[in-house]
Amino acid sequence: MPDLPDTRPRRTFAVISHPDAGKSTLTEALALHAEVISRAGATHGKAGRKGTVSDWMDMEQARGISITSAALQFAYGDHVINLVDTPGHADFSEDTYRVLSAVDSAVMLVDAAKGLEPQTLKLFRVCAQRGLPVITVINKWDRPGLDPFALMDEIEQRIGLRPTPLTWPVGIAGDFRGVLDRRTGRYIRYTRTAGGATRAPEEHLEPDAAAAAEGQDWHEAVEGDELLSADGADHDLAAYRAGRTTPVLFASALSNFGVSTLLDLLVDIAPAPAPTPTIDGGERAVDDDFSAYVFKVQSGMDASHRDRLAYVRVCSGVFERGMVATHGTTGRPFATKYAQAVFGRERVVVDRAMPGDVVGLVNASALLVGDTIYAGRPVRYPPITSFAPEHFAAASVTDTQRWKQFRRGISQLDEEGVVQVLRSPARGDHNPILAAVGPMQFEVVVARMEAEFGAAVRLEQLGYTVARRVEPEQADEVRGIRGAEVLERRDGTLLALFPDVWRVRSALRAAPHLQLHPLPASGDIEADMEYRT
Repeated sequence: MPDLPDTRPRRTFAVISHPDAGKSTLTEALALHAEVISRAGATHGKAGRKGTVSDWMDMEQARGISITSAALQFAYGDHVINLVDTPGHADFSEDTYRVLSAVDSAVMLVDAAKGLEPQTLKLFRVCAQRGLPVITVINKWDRPGLDPFALMDEIEQRIGLRPTPLTWPVGIAGDFRGVLDRRTGRYIRYTRTAGGATRAPEEHLEPDAAAAAEGQDWHEAVEGDELLSADGADHDLAAYRAGRTTPVLFASALSNFGVSTLLDLLVDIAPAPAPTPTIDGGERAVDDDFSAYVFKVQSGMDASHRDRLAYVRVCSGVFERGMVATHGTTGRPFATKYAQAVFGRERVVVDRAMPGDVVGLVNASALLVGDTIYAGRPVRYPPITSFAPEHFAAASVTDTQRWKQFRRGISQLDEEGVVQVLRSPARGDHNPILAAVGPMQFEVVVARMEAEFGAAVRLEQLGYTVARRVEPEQADEVRGIRGAEVLERRDGTLLALFPDVWRVRSALRAAPHLQLHPLPASGDIEADMEYRT
């Protein structure tokens, strides 16, 4: 990956969707069309293609789903693109939420055959609450699917965003020939390539030539365009930026149809980095002194080096490798000697970075998710929420001679946010409780503990399903409640675990003075906003 000039404007966005909507395949296709890879991969190695750049973990490649977020930075024209692929599975919604705190807009994929699925609805709502403009891509139009107008109605009725298609399909779902570009009136005709691994050729035809080539299918696309205009479904930049509308494109990420249109659209209309809200209710301007915050910590990307990478979003000023910043939490100086730009699991040294850029700080053991670093004028950004866990398991090492590796690995995964690790004097460090939003997080723990730390673990599923935050002065009283257990999270928060919500209600009826505070549920953005302020 070539060095990127600091002066080029930035576009920083996330790709989000329900599982199996084609998110990682689209990420790969975007990199292909930006000419930073020569051949696109696919999940499960479809059609003989290699695996995707963004899905680099063994579990991701085996299952064909994204388990962890991945950052890719590349140049496109006179812009620098910071693209963050996110986990689609609901069990990893905390990771997706962290990513959405670090981007300026989102690309939402909708499966043409399935329409709006539960995780899609939740993510749209997250974007709306965060004020992130959303571009919608109707993916897999090369397969049988729903009527395009039915999809537009579903988006508007179920989400409340007004869809404003910028392209309209020529041919029904499953017979994807190209699209009518509603901005120019021209026909963009696509040509398939072998397995979709290389960039699909495009032809731009004038309306008369399109009518001659496609006949009735073109005329039906034109009628669709006229109906959309009559209904007021034309793109408006201000409405998109304000989160009232969502531009819509029709595409096939696997075939690389419509991908270059999406890249051009992101450059043209997606917002540039803007001032960042601070913890005291103010804002940090992009041209202020340097500042950034950590939205992800990841280790295990390079087995030969076993380093740890803290992903930071640059919010203001200019980052220069080697600069000494201040750690906002401790007030201590923080050296930035090892800084890298990231492309999947591949990395190159980066000397400078601008607002909007995602930078990987290597072996930054002092940095945790939600931390702020800055130079010059002090600033702190709001913390990033930990969601309420619903699944709990007690962890122990299978080989007691691997105890040190077990302790180190559990602490590392806790700091990364793979799971929440809860401890108590009664259980000790040998038997911590792992708390997760979804059970697949436990599978990641088991796999990574053995592969990266050489410490196979045994998990004992516990009968708890509810966690409540407890005031320190009431902890002993809560410990006396039958069926409850109080443990401490890494950030010092005390959590009381209960078998079910009925036991919580029973405890409150018996002792109304107890304060058992609910935690933000996965996707409960109103509760999170209250927490952050």
